[in-house]
Amino acid sequence: MDDISERQRLEYEAAAFRRLRDHLRARTDVQNIDLMNLAGFCRNCLSNWYRDAATADGREISKDEAREIVYGMPYEVWRETYQTEAAPESQARFETSRPHD
Repeated sequence: MDDISERQRLEYEAAAFRRLRDHLRARTDVQNIDLMNLAGFCRNCLSNWYRDAATADGREISKDEAREIVYGMPYEVWRETYQTEAAPESQARFETSRPHD
């Protein structure tokens, strides 16, 4: 794919992001802790990356605004509606594998 323009590359990447975002919005059964344990990122990570990109472009958006873009609703509403208590095994696995700042 060496023959695509920079604009096309950006459009394809944006389409892939939107598809991932929409897939995660539809899969409310998949908990963030499970995503973190399996893939090393979750919806919150995705919203942080979105926010980082906006900041790098000189646009400030809040953490809550970025999360709403990813979740499709305010984060607190998503948590109240879809988040379940993490199993002790998931919590233990997360503690051993999570990134430490």
